Amino acid sequence: MSTIVVGYVASPEGEAAWTWAVDHARSTSARLVVIASDAPHPDVSPETVVEQLESRLGEAGVEHEVVHFVGSGGAADAILDHANRHDASLVVIGQRRRSPVGKLVLGSTSQRILLEADCPVVAVKAPR
Repeated sequence: MSTIVVGYVASPEGEAAWTWAVDHARSTSARLVVIASDAPHPDVSPETVVEQLESRLGEAGVEHEVVHFVGSGGAADAILDHANRHDASLVVIGQRRRSPVGKLVLGSTSQRILLEADCPVVAVKAPR
């Protein structure tokens, strides 16, 4: 069984990555490893974040593991580490829409994952 690693944060970009990864995992019978951060909502307990994701994954009927990651500084490290540890066939990340000037520079987390992952990476934008 193949494994998909998805970076998740409660944001439009995180939801877009989540939705794409769950749909792809379902259609390919892949296992989903969710690296969840509470970065935009530090007032939400890690247990609550994990419980909500576990519930949603259960409803989706996808074999899964949820890993809580605190903070945003090492998110790329956490995603890359789990992708390597699980021999992931795919990594899915959310990507912000950027201005013409912003397009010259990717976010550091996205850039590291795209450049350093040993497997294909899908960068999903949130709907407008």
